[in-house]
Amino acid sequence: MIKKLTLAMALGLGMTAALAEDITFGIISTESTQNLKADWEPLLADMSKQTGLTVKAFFAPDYAGIIEGMRFKKVQLAWFGNKSAIEAVDRSGGEVFAQMVNADGTEGYYSHLIVHKDSPIKSLDDVLKNGKSYSFGNGDPNSTSGFVVPGFYVFAQNKIDAKSHFKVMRTANHETNALAVANKQVDVATNNSESLTKVEINQPEKRKEIRVIWTSPLIPSDPLVMHKELPEATKTKIKNFFYNYAKTDAKEKAVVMKISKLAGFKASTNAQLIPIRELDLFGKRNKLEADAGMSAADKQAKMAEIDKQLAALKK
Repeated sequence: MIKKLTLAMALGLGMTAALAEDITFGIISTESTQNLKADWEPLLADMSKQTGLTVKAFFAPDYAGIIEGMRFKKVQLAWFGNKSAIEAVDRSGGEVFAQMVNADGTEGYYSHLIVHKDSPIKSLDDVLKNGKSYSFGNGDPNSTSGFVVPGFYVFAQNKIDAKSHFKVMRTANHETNALAVANKQVDVATNNSESLTKVEINQPEKRKEIRVIWTSPLIPSDPLVMHKELPEATKTKIKNFFYNYAKTDAKEKAVVMKISKLAGFKASTNAQLIPIRELDLFGKRNKLEADAGMSAADKQAKMAEIDKQLAALKK
């Protein structure tokens, strides 16, 4: 019996070790899968070669697909935005280990509201005052720059519910929203500085049709997240690869520039998510405060819980 148990344990450990050598890298759907493949697959090929791991890409139609993939351990490693990384950390056993570094030395990017260049919409004030006249392209609910940041700064701070404010609202990824504005399919949409740069590179004629009417405060650069149950040896291989990638090699520098005008990656932790957690909670608090249909007691209790969560983030 003991021999059988020992053998079973050995086989189990062997399977775990073997599985640890197969890494699925999840890539959030900021634009078309075709474009994302062209950008990311050279890096993943280098990762396989340099680490000895078998690395393959996983593209889901929305952010939730990558989060759920990590939850069920089908995705071991992923590129997320800060909001989707929060979901991966809280629900899917993820941990932040790296952060993108921009080629220009900045440590973040910006959320935007965009309109067609010929649109009568000239400012954020026009959007806030005349929402019922406009169609709105919102971002994925798990997108930091497409949903959480404009949701707080544009809507929550002005006590506006985006769902009821506009003539019609739809959700889509950054690229789809940018092209919808350029093609006059929606009047105003969320986007970000990185996405608009990609549109300018890949479809410059479309970028010329887009005008920015609002820019957010700086958002921390995107994190990379791994599943915390990966073997330590595998984690070390992954960290060493990303921390050293594109530091000196010209070919590697060209690869990360194509992804999003990056210089590379630096070490990070879950602490990078705190500013976005605060924004998310503040947005929820403002929405509660403006809810006229909720009883005073319920509102007070829910707001007290949010205040408790905000206080915990300061510790």
